[in-house]
Amino acid sequence: MGIRQAIADIRMMNELFTTAEQEAAALGDQVPGAEHLLLAVLALPDDSARRAFATFDVTTADVRTAIVQTHALALQSVGVDAEAEPPEPSQHAAPSPARTGPYRSAGSLQDVFQRAVALSKEGAGRGHELRSAHVVWAAAEVEHGTMSRALRQLGVDRTELQQAARQAVTGAAG
Repeated sequence: MGIRQAIADIRMMNELFTTAEQEAAALGDQVPGAEHLLLAVLALPDDSARRAFATFDVTTADVRTAIVQTHALALQSVGVDAEAEPPEPSQHAAPSPARTGPYRSAGSLQDVFQRAVALSKEGAGRGHELRSAHVVWAAAEVEHGTMSRALRQLGVDRTELQQAARQAVTGAAG
């Protein structure tokens, strides 16, 4: 991998992780997980992730809705009313301190991202370039958790999504 590609990958990771944090916060989660990473890649300029989902006529909005519904169903299963509004923050509460230190995320995000990087290094795509569809491919490999439940809710078969992501990556290579 050349220095230009390394810089491009670092820029993509920064954008991806920042967006995943924003997605987690928007959904009321303290740390981003694989589902937030998936929403983040769907927002990247690289459209290979969106093309993989388009195979199933699924949009970014559909994925977000399925994740929200999956979270709500999980809360309901333990007796928490998912429809209740979260309490308003106190006007006298101290502002959140600036984040310092290592990036905090759920293990599911780390696992999916590491697998996506491994897929890119295996040569699926242009010159081992990390593509947004690599993250979709890696997320679709996950058998349990929010991601797999959201995909089931969308009626998307994980194996077929892996194939669509693979095609979006290799199709982008030409």
